[in-house]
Amino acid sequence: MPQKEIHFVEMSEEEFAEECISLVKKAEEKGIILRILGALAVYVHTMDDERCREIHKLRFGGGTPAFTDLDLIAYSKQYSQVKKFFEEEGFIPDRMVNVLFGKKRLIYYHPQGKYHIDIFFDKLEFSHDVPFGSKPGEGRLDLSSPAITPTDIVLEKLQIHEINRKDLVDLVVLFMSHELSDKEGRKLINAKYIAKLLADDWGFWYDAKVNLEKLEKFTESLKQEGVLTEQEANAVAEKARALAKALEEEPKTKKWKKRAKKGTSKKWYREVEELVR
Repeated sequence: MPQKEIHFVEMSEEEFAEECISLVKKAEEKGIILRILGALAVYVHTMDDERCREIHKLRFGGGTPAFTDLDLIAYSKQYSQVKKFFEEEGFIPDRMVNVLFGKKRLIYYHPQGKYHIDIFFDKLEFSHDVPFGSKPGEGRLDLSSPAITPTDIVLEKLQIHEINRKDLVDLVVLFMSHELSDKEGRKLINAKYIAKLLADDWGFWYDAKVNLEKLEKFTESLKQEGVLTEQEANAVAEKARALAKALEEEPKTKKWKKRAKKGTSKKWYREVEELVR
């Protein structure tokens, strides 16, 4: 099957980040909670770290733009407000997709075609689910702005069944610049929350464990390539092992234990098809 062509954002990284952060803030002024997901969320949480910026540019290989679109998440309780906000801002709706996905997802295009926006609601549903809640004041989107928490970015990456280079680079950069913790906070990854969430979902837990092993190997390869210093590589690998250990040690639910008995003999992940735009 031919590879789907990747369309990159037609702006500099700095301009794109500034515009996206401005959109989130403008929405917030109207009481609408939007949070940045994905690679741009990594950028937001590491933009004050020059070394991380340098490594993050290698997501698609040197000289290639880092971003392909703007991914956002919102609360479904504000679905109508979100639609109204983007249309008032001049963004062009993908009417077919927006009808098709109902209240789960919206797609808008920049009026000059510079990028498109993918808006999800309440949770990410890809290989595995990453929940955020549905109501302002009660969900995880209230914990961090303008992007989701570093904890949730890690979950967003670990849920990928077939993780690739760009997502591993995102994890490397996050692990370089954040510490594992048992709470949320600036420059913190809440390992306890991740472990507890996955202790109820064997499939997600399994893929997360595999991905942490891949991260450790990828980190070693970056060291061999001279991208990471030995100290940087060791620090990332150590955090990957520590998070894997937290996943192992967290007490599991009955649901997890029941599913674990079937293991990989039964499909444990959801197939994800890239939406053709």
